[in-house]
Amino acid sequence: MQQEMPLWTPSDSQIKSSPMYRFMTWCSTRVGRDFSDYDAFHQWSVDDRAAFWSAVWDYCGVKGEKGERLLENGDVMLDARFFPDARLNFAENLLSESGDDDAMIFRGEDQAEDRWSWDRLRHAVSRLQQAFRAMGIEKGDRVAAMVPNMPETVALMLAAASIGAIWSSCSPDFGEQGVLDRFGQIEPKLFLAVDGYWYNGKRQDTAEKVKAVSAKLGVPLVVIAYAGDAPAIAEAVPGARTLADFVAPYEAGEIAFEPLPFSHPLYILFSSGTTGVPKCIVHSAGGTLLQHLKEQRFHCGLEKGERFFYFTTCGWMMWNWLVSGLASGATLCLYDGSPFYPDGNVLFDYAAEEQFAFFGTSAKYIDAVRKGGFTPNTTHDLSSLRMMTSTGSPLSPEGFSFVYEGIKSDIHLASISGGTDIVSCFVLGNPLKPVWRGEIQGPGLGLAIDVWDDEGRPVRGEKGELVCTKAFPSMPIMFWNDPDGAKYRAAYFERFDNVWCHGDFAEWTAHDGIVIHGRSDATLNPGGVRIGTAEIYNQVEQMEEVLEALCIGQDWDDDVRVVLFVRLAAERALDEDLIKAIKTRIRTGASPRHVPAKVIQVADIPRTKSGKIVELAVRDVVHGRTVKNKEALANPEALDLFAGLEELKS
Repeated sequence: MQQEMPLWTPSDSQIKSSPMYRFMTWCSTRVGRDFSDYDAFHQWSVDDRAAFWSAVWDYCGVKGEKGERLLENGDVMLDARFFPDARLNFAENLLSESGDDDAMIFRGEDQAEDRWSWDRLRHAVSRLQQAFRAMGIEKGDRVAAMVPNMPETVALMLAAASIGAIWSSCSPDFGEQGVLDRFGQIEPKLFLAVDGYWYNGKRQDTAEKVKAVSAKLGVPLVVIAYAGDAPAIAEAVPGARTLADFVAPYEAGEIAFEPLPFSHPLYILFSSGTTGVPKCIVHSAGGTLLQHLKEQRFHCGLEKGERFFYFTTCGWMMWNWLVSGLASGATLCLYDGSPFYPDGNVLFDYAAEEQFAFFGTSAKYIDAVRKGGFTPNTTHDLSSLRMMTSTGSPLSPEGFSFVYEGIKSDIHLASISGGTDIVSCFVLGNPLKPVWRGEIQGPGLGLAIDVWDDEGRPVRGEKGELVCTKAFPSMPIMFWNDPDGAKYRAAYFERFDNVWCHGDFAEWTAHDGIVIHGRSDATLNPGGVRIGTAEIYNQVEQMEEVLEALCIGQDWDDDVRVVLFVRLAAERALDEDLIKAIKTRIRTGASPRHVPAKVIQVADIPRTKSGKIVELAVRDVVHGRTVKNKEALANPEALDLFAGLEELKS
């Protein structure tokens, strides 16, 4: 049943002063159309994508040559080419400012603080670019980095992009094999690695891992000083240098930005890899830039000088999204380490002290803050905070309510969803519309989003596959090592001809919003009825006894039965009363079909490095199948808890 009142409604003055409204008005004049509301504007952005994306380019002041042709083969998703004559440089567009104002602010738990002005960033990029060129790095070469979310990382990426080299990163908590599974596929010309990092108040040494990975990659190594002994690591690896030594010969000067095609490769991102070696997803400079500018300036209302924060590591696409905030002249607020050290206030301390305008995080973090009993609205001055976004997994209706009750009552909360595949969002926030409990506000501009049933028919009021029916600029250029494109086509285009099938189980709402019910490949099929796992989590994870849950379908008696695993709060045990309470909660809050046949307590739940639970890997373990790539997990040992369980034998 829909809640009668929205959680937040923008005022008329908020609407009229928003960058989205200003852009909509500008486009109305430009194309001679009266866009009376967002829905009409969105429809135009999809119907005339060439004109729309050209307007984004011009309004946002993209540096480069746009060219005459705007979109070629637009009706064929795999053949579509946006701005085929354009030339631009991604780094030039991100280095949008100069001077003494803050470009980046950094905190590494309670161990490190730093500020980089725009001039300091420019000088660092200049020296790094010269060092890269001196060692022979050219456009198309890969630069691989095992690094924390710190200012040096941003500067290194921009230096690579200024030349046209392709950047690929992971976080330093990846295991040796996890790093090699990623970087070994892309054959980098240079390996960048940090000497250590801080997590939960403890120094994590990376020396042995850096040496081992470097030896197996067989390419030059540059070691970044942070929490370890960079000189000692560099000395132990033949030909290696510290970052300080790497740039020492060069003075800062003008940066030479290589003009490159719109579709020139910028990033290689990796799928989570829990069902095999990670797929290497290649994203373009132009597509990434335009899509991020559109999302950040219009959907998020980001303006020059605002403090822009996302809690992310360099192994998650939200890092790539975050750094694009520089293109709007925003100040990046970087954080590396645990979001709960020394306690759950640490990120809100940061937000209050630096006056964040934008706070991005995960649904799991919001739920953990709620369950931890924290109420930042009573303990912190968050007057500057105007927007909060949540991603990584669906934000529960209770999570929506908590943000307004426990964090800030007059905030624009946006659950957003998209991912590594598009290095951006399909559905996200909208400053012109209300926020309804449990709902993503709607599709992004320029994106022809819909929900289809198994026969490829659009559906309303029922669940189906999230699809995009027209090409868009931030589609991957290709997968690395996929010469005939077979892996790429199989990933998105096997289900429906000439239509991107994203793999999310979704539903339109009565307010033209979207609810994501989980991944399609993790949906449950008891009695042949598809059920999204998020619907179950939304119920059970609101119970104070349950910290976290994971749900799978177990093949049983020629059907599938629903099995729910729960990690309980300290000193709680799963007895018959709690099992009954869980089932009752699910039955009344979701439906009788959602009620699990089995509820089983486990000590831990496996998740990826970016915090996503891995239902498919657990399902494989339960069915006795080998999990192909445990290195993708933050806590691979947790999988052992699901093997050979007696409770699942009857």
